[in-house]
Amino acid sequence: MTVYYERLSNLDASFLALESRTTHMHVGAVAVFGPGPYTNEDGVDIGAIRNLVDARLDSIPRYRQRLASVPLEGHPVWVDDEHFQLDYHVRHIALPHPGTEDQLKALVGRLMSQQLDRTRPLWELNVVEGLEGGGFAIVSKIHHCMIDGMSGIDLMAVILDFAPDVEIVEPEPWTPRPAPNGTELAVREVSRTISRFIGSLGDISELIGDIEDIRDDWVHRLRAAGASLSSGWLTQTGKTPLNGEIGPARWFDWLELPLAEVKEIKNAHEVTVNDAMLAVVAGAVRRYLLTEGEMSEDEVAEVEFRIMAPVSVRTEDEKGTLGNKVAMWLMTLPVAEPDPAVRVQIVKEETKNLKETDQALGASTLVQVSTGAPATLVSLATRLARGVVRPFNMTVTNVPGPQFPMYMAGSQMLATYPLVPLWQSHGVGVAMFSLNGNIDIGLNMDRTVIADPAVFGQCMQWSFKEMRDADKAELPIPADESVDPEPKKPKKAPPMGTR
Repeated sequence: MTVYYERLSNLDASFLALESRTTHMHVGAVAVFGPGPYTNEDGVDIGAIRNLVDARLDSIPRYRQRLASVPLEGHPVWVDDEHFQLDYHVRHIALPHPGTEDQLKALVGRLMSQQLDRTRPLWELNVVEGLEGGGFAIVSKIHHCMIDGMSGIDLMAVILDFAPDVEIVEPEPWTPRPAPNGTELAVREVSRTISRFIGSLGDISELIGDIEDIRDDWVHRLRAAGASLSSGWLTQTGKTPLNGEIGPARWFDWLELPLAEVKEIKNAHEVTVNDAMLAVVAGAVRRYLLTEGEMSEDEVAEVEFRIMAPVSVRTEDEKGTLGNKVAMWLMTLPVAEPDPAVRVQIVKEETKNLKETDQALGASTLVQVSTGAPATLVSLATRLARGVVRPFNMTVTNVPGPQFPMYMAGSQMLATYPLVPLWQSHGVGVAMFSLNGNIDIGLNMDRTVIADPAVFGQCMQWSFKEMRDADKAELPIPADESVDPEPKKPKKAPPMGTR
């Protein structure tokens, strides 16, 4: 009998090792859809949506797989889930009337506070009906060991269509491939290790004659790896009111910025869209520290506020594949700079330096050379790093999306607000996704560190308007466009499920 399993890479396995009671390692998004042929006054035709998902799962076999582990070694592997139940993963939820945006945000916070069940395939789609206007939302949760942001773009295309008039077909029957038992898995992994060793000897003998050809490439790679390490990965960053001991409960908030106005900022300051948005985040952090954090200008000036920005290293040949092909930029945001025009130029120089020193290549090289490390060592390293060193204060992701309408089950997708996991001691994570003329921003926040879930979003809005109007004489912002200049923090966080 032919059995099937697939070993997780050490990078993917590290996302399992990083997870704890308070540190959830799932990514996600809130996709909002308008009314369509499978919605009515009674809600959403959940059977049709389940059929749509089921019919397209053949394109993403990982979604029907669960975790197992190699005996003694303990390294995780993927096997087909012989008890796979679609209804468990595609869930149906209704908001109470009138289904407001605040109600949806509160629901998303509760859903994102719960970890995924490791005995099942590590994903959920929560179909939420009852939204104002007759539409619905899909709240997705996928464990980070399965997917990174850039491969997620390809996965979205599995259930999304370019036109509203796509027929939902009946799904084909699916038969799981037999998984090896513990003894078989152990024997196969020993054989795999021996084969890799013998293969590596052959590779070395072939490389001896070509060593001069590859030396320069690896010198470049190792220099990039050194630059990546020296950028701050081994040193402690400053602690701020945005960094504290986190709990398991989350807030989730979102906002939209017009892409055309962001491009105006880009053109006015001769930067990239990503530079402009990083400068907006820097301005939001600065405003939060000065107001909500009650820090002085001098105190803010002393803070080295670093962010981690994932960068895809997925090649053209690897697009559409599952698993993580991602490296990390580590950069310092100019939160001490009061002038938004100067702030964006500092960001521009920082990202230029990161590109010139090939930090993404360096980070990916470090991952590459560590692939032979035992999973137990990876687990130990990640757990030690989580408690001993905090090399950055916040995660910020920015993923480009389609600039044209997309549909699911005939309903147009109006917005997609992404979610990035919170690392230990991180109170806020910022994720951005461009869609059909807007930049949709999702804010994942810890309820222990962040008392008012609306404040950081207000700071983002204020920073954007400050940046947009940086070349205009009438600053501060006109009263009709202003955000509360000094948001106040409640004495106590509201109870779970309220806003």
